[in-house]
Amino acid sequence: MESWANSGLGRDLHLELTASGRTRSSGVRAHLISALRESIRSGRLVAGTTLPPSRTLALDLGVARNTVAEAYSELVAEGWLTARQGSGTRVADRVGEAPRRTRTPAATVARPTLSLMPGSPDVAEFPRAAWMTSARRALTAAPNDAFGPGDPRGRTELRNALAEYLSRARGVRTDPDRIVVSASSGHGLWLLARAVQGPMAVEGYGLHLHRELLGDAGVATVPLQLDTRGAQPPDATGQRLSACLLTPAHQFPTGGPLHPDRRTAFVEWARTTGGIVIEDDYDGEFRYDRQPVGALQGLAPDRVVYLGTVSKSLSPAIRVGWMVLPERLIDDVLAVKGVYERWVSATDQLTLADFIERGAFDRHVRRMRTLYRRRRDTLVETLAARAPHVHVTGIAAGLHAVLELPTGTEAATLERAASLGLAVEGLRTFRHPDGPANRPDGLVVGYSTPSSARFSATLDALCRALPTG
Repeated sequence: MESWANSGLGRDLHLELTASGRTRSSGVRAHLISALRESIRSGRLVAGTTLPPSRTLALDLGVARNTVAEAYSELVAEGWLTARQGSGTRVADRVGEAPRRTRTPAATVARPTLSLMPGSPDVAEFPRAAWMTSARRALTAAPNDAFGPGDPRGRTELRNALAEYLSRARGVRTDPDRIVVSASSGHGLWLLARAVQGPMAVEGYGLHLHRELLGDAGVATVPLQLDTRGAQPPDATGQRLSACLLTPAHQFPTGGPLHPDRRTAFVEWARTTGGIVIEDDYDGEFRYDRQPVGALQGLAPDRVVYLGTVSKSLSPAIRVGWMVLPERLIDDVLAVKGVYERWVSATDQLTLADFIERGAFDRHVRRMRTLYRRRRDTLVETLAARAPHVHVTGIAAGLHAVLELPTGTEAATLERAASLGLAVEGLRTFRHPDGPANRPDGLVVGYSTPSSARFSATLDALCRALPTG
């Protein structure tokens, strides 16, 4: 006989009958009626809920069908249930009943309607049609093992595609066996922190979420000084550090590439101390007024870990990132990650592999590079016309700019922006708590975040929030 769970006639209904009720036929109906009443009274069964047919509920509970039918009839007579031909049996909408159980919404917080928050692409520009094409192609060609327990290194198809792309586009020196797929660059950093342990040096101004992530992994962070040439390497004879975390292609958030002399110095620090350099190449595809800056990893593949992700180039909803590792770290990172892939969808990996291999990723990046350059130019032109006293920096590459403000005005500017419904970050948000406050007041403006339709209104709110000259 078909059980209700397989019949498609309604939802499962969990009811508990006491053992004594089941053993005496005269008590089964009473216990069933009591259980249904209590479920309705408590709000677990709300008005309008369709109950399973008597036959299927009887099968699920292991009782006689007549017992369920009689219980339903009695509850209909009492007004707890309603029964109509063709509509089944439902919980009645009873006048004076206890308030229906509803999902309690989270406390309402005024949300900004405009955003210049850094760290996100324009999600309205996600290449849906091209991504769907790759998804269909990938699923059609996927081997059966793609739907089983995954290899923690990541799908071979994606690692092959990444090895070719990263070598060609970013100057990374690797082969597929040295790539480990992660859910994001942050996930990759967490895996590395667990694998190498020990304190890490980070840029004095950097992504606070990374500092928090390292702290959660039990890794202390030490701030590195920043100047016009980028981060200053630590003293090789000083505090022993396991790694230095850098954003050498486009320092976040201040902007600008790491000077070539500093690149060489960090590699020398790693070779002298036995530490590693972790390169977060979070938006390396986007440059406008300068030649491409290749990956630091290309200088020393045995000492530099390269972290990448599609969260800026495609979408943060595509949870795929990657690590290019020195060979000596692969086993340690995989030991932390686990025996099977628990983090990254195999179908997303296969789709991304196809997306890269057929050139769709390159075409999307080129299109977005043009769009973001146009936005950056509009931002600079608008500020020059409406707030010429505000200096804009860090605009040769990337997806954000830094607006330098008069001393002591950052907090008030953020308050005005919030009152105008504009979300934007202050530069001080990114300062390491143990680092010197040696940067001017400022805003970190993510000009990639608004949709094209809202960009003009967003810039207007920004200009209204800025202090007057």
